[in-house]
Amino acid sequence: MNLWQEYKRPASVSEALHALTSASGSVMPIAGGTDLLLDLKQGRHAPIHTLIDLTFIPEMTLLELRGDELFIGAAVPVNRVALDPLTGAHAQALTEACNLIAGPQVRNTATLGGNVAHALPAADGTIALTALEAQAEVAGISGTRRMAFTSLFLGPGKSALNKNEELIVGFYIPIKQALKVSETLRVSSCFKRIMRPQGVALPILNCAVWLERAGDIVNDIHIAVGPGAATPFRATEAEDALRGQSFNEEIFNRALAFLLAQAQFRTSARRASADYRKHIVGGLFKDVLDTAWKRAA
Repeated sequence: MNLWQEYKRPASVSEALHALTSASGSVMPIAGGTDLLLDLKQGRHAPIHTLIDLTFIPEMTLLELRGDELFIGAAVPVNRVALDPLTGAHAQALTEACNLIAGPQVRNTATLGGNVAHALPAADGTIALTALEAQAEVAGISGTRRMAFTSLFLGPGKSALNKNEELIVGFYIPIKQALKVSETLRVSSCFKRIMRPQGVALPILNCAVWLERAGDIVNDIHIAVGPGAATPFRATEAEDALRGQSFNEEIFNRALAFLLAQAQFRTSARRASADYRKHIVGGLFKDVLDTAWKRAA
C-alpha cells in the first residue's frame, strides 16, 4: 500500500500554502520526515494523500542575521543549526541542544521546525528556544505573522497551528545573548540534559538557561525545563527569585524551591517518575546555571 498518493515540491511559501489548502484528501507538510516517515511505515499514522516538501523553499532554509535577531528557517537541518558559527556565537544553548538530538544521521536530516511542530514539552530544541525567548514566524492564508514561541503549544503533541492552513516559516532569536553589552554587562546561555546511559536516548529531564550578568548580579534570566508542564515550561517564579540578586547558594536554593513549586512534573512509564524528576532537577538546574554564569564572567 502506498503511504502517499501525491508529492509536491513548492518553491515558495505562497506555493506551499496553496498546495496545503487545495490538496484533495489528507495533506501533510514534510521537511526532514524522520518521525513522519517512520510513523507511516510502522502504521502509527494513517496514509496521507499529499506530501508537501518544504526543503526547496529558500526562505525556510536560511540561517542568517537580520538586524538584532538571528533567523533560523524551519526547514534548516538540525546538524546545520548545531554547526553554524552564527548559532554558536548567538545561541549557544540551541547549539548544545541540537548536538544532543538523536544521532548524526538523524541530525543531518531532521529539522528544527519539525522538532517544534511535534509540540512535545521536553523536545531539546524546543526547550532551548523557550529559554532564548524566540519568536516564531507563521504563514497562513491570511498572511504572515510573528507569535511568541510558547504560544505555539496547546499540550503534549498538540500544536496551536492549523496544520491544514498554516506553516512555521522560521524562528527569530534576539542576538544580544552572546554579545558583550558593556564592560560590566554580559550575557550567555547553556543547555544540558539527563538521559539514560544507552545509545541515543530521550531526555529524562532537560534544562536551558539564558542570563544577563552585571558583575555578581543576575541582571536578567530565562529558565526553561522539560518536561515541567504540558507545554514548554518557563520557571518564571524562579527567574523572579534570581533577577536582581547576587548569585550565591542561598539565592539558588530559594530559586530551586520556587521551580519545584511551580513545575508540574509527570510520570512517564518509559522515562522516569515524577518523584524521580523532582529529585534530580536540582542538580541539573545548578549545573546549567553555573555553566551559564561562568560563561558570562
